[in-house]
Amino acid sequence: MSAQQHTVADSPYGPLTLVATDGVLSALYMTDQRHRPPEETFGVPDPEPFPEVIRQLTAYFAGELTAFDVPLALHGTPFQRSVWAELLKIPYGETRTYGELAEELGKPGASRAVGLANGKNPVSIIVPCHRVIGASG
Repeated sequence: MSAQQHTVADSPYGPLTLVATDGVLSALYMTDQRHRPPEETFGVPDPEPFPEVIRQLTAYFAGELTAFDVPLALHGTPFQRSVWAELLKIPYGETRTYGELAEELGKPGASRAVGLANGKNPVSIIVPCHRVIGASG
């Protein structure tokens, strides 16, 4: 059985809840995030797994870091994980459309499914779902 821990870190966007599964970051939620699960699923409060994540987030928000290199434990369907892997390939300062991501996945008709998977991204900011836009911009 997996052990989960969580902590809350301050950010310019409000408190961020960080969740680790077996010591590896598995979730990062904003307070009002749409698909945020109930807090009782986050495991025990414990800041131990998170100092490097918090350091990199602080540097990112200060404009000193453009790519994260913390280990991730992403839990989702195979399709969701493939979308999240594509999100990680979008360079800092660039965007992609849902359709472009669907094309890159070899599923040109799946832009809506890509959008749904993007919205269920459990590690916002670090897995840059904010770099995906609609076709109209």
